[in-house]
Amino acid sequence: MAEVLKGKPVADAMKEELKNKVAALKERGITPTLGIIRVGARPDDLFYEGGAKKTCDAVNMAYQVFEYPEDISQEAFEQAVTEVGNNPGIHGILMFAPLPKHLNEKKIRELIPVEKDVDCLTLGGAAKIFADDPTGFPPCTPTACMDMLHFYDIPIKGKRCVVLGRSLVVGKPVAMLLLREHGTVTICHSRTVDLPKVCQEAEILIAAVGRAKMVKADFVKPGQIVIDVGINEDPDNPGKYCGDVDFAEVEPIVAKITPVPAGVGSVTTAVLCKQTIMACELQNP
Repeated sequence: MAEVLKGKPVADAMKEELKNKVAALKERGITPTLGIIRVGARPDDLFYEGGAKKTCDAVNMAYQVFEYPEDISQEAFEQAVTEVGNNPGIHGILMFAPLPKHLNEKKIRELIPVEKDVDCLTLGGAAKIFADDPTGFPPCTPTACMDMLHFYDIPIKGKRCVVLGRSLVVGKPVAMLLLREHGTVTICHSRTVDLPKVCQEAEILIAAVGRAKMVKADFVKPGQIVIDVGINEDPDNPGKYCGDVDFAEVEPIVAKITPVPAGVGSVTTAVLCKQTIMACELQNP
């Protein structure tokens, strides 16, 4: 039986540390504040927003929600995002994506100041991650993966790390973060030859491909650490969620594994707050 690495203890420990940082900033008359930009009211956006607000409250930092109608024009939305970016009282910005199809999302993302880009939406933010610039903020989910590895004292240096998935949201940035800590990284994808065999070679396997229960028993081996980033509707249990890993098949084999739900996803809003507080500190040296 594998050790199940839950996210709640990680998030709770982070929140205690963040409370102290917020208190120190407030003593200087500064309240770290997250700006949440949302167009329309998609249920998944509202769900994540609720979690972000709850975590902000838990660490005593502030937030402002900037909500816009789904039919907002490109010009009006560009002006709105620019105003939020220029607001000195907003230290970090989260903008929900994808935006409605009539909006030029690529252009709008670049209106977010890099120093406030706490979820890596801009090219400048991505460049900082790939250039190993510590003032850059990786996307929250890859950072949550790393925070979980650190919390559970899982060494990365010199380890064979396989990342299953190459998206800009998780796969590529988490590969860069593993490299930063001297992991030996292989990135896999749908065209990787003999994918199960490559995944089996990993000491740390991070599944971030977005396909329900894709990682089966033949992808893993005893002794592995498996971090499951996926969040998919469970094909075998309608209305419930599962990861990219078939937990029932894989858990009896590996050494450690994160569950879905209650794993990596539980840590992401704490990371969002952590990076907003860090952005606030950098903006107020």
